Order: sequence, then C-alpha cells, then structure tokens
Amino acid sequence: MIVIAGILLGALWGGMLARRRKGKPADIAQYAAAYGIIFGIVGMFVTIFVERML
Repeated sequence: MIVIAGILLGALWGGMLARRRKGKPADIAQYAAAYGIIFGIVGMFVTIFVERML
C-alpha cells in the first residue's frame, strides 16, 4: 500500500511541479512519471524497513 501511495503522490507532485513551471503536456507527463517512479522506490524501501522492524 505504501508503494502505491508513493507512486500516486509522486505523480501528482511531479505533474503539479511541471505545470507550475509552465511545461508542455509532454513535460508534465515526464515529470509525473519520473516522480512517480522515485516516490515508488522510496515507498518500497519504507515498506521493507517497516516489515523488518515488525
């Protein structure tokens, strides 16, 4: 669940960031994808950490 939330949150964050910087639709899509991947990877590490601590 943390990974999915991270992907969605990252995509929203990246899309809003690109839109604020007045990017074209391709820029917005690229930012959304990149931030989604980054936040998803961070979410995966958080999930692994939480599972190990339990």
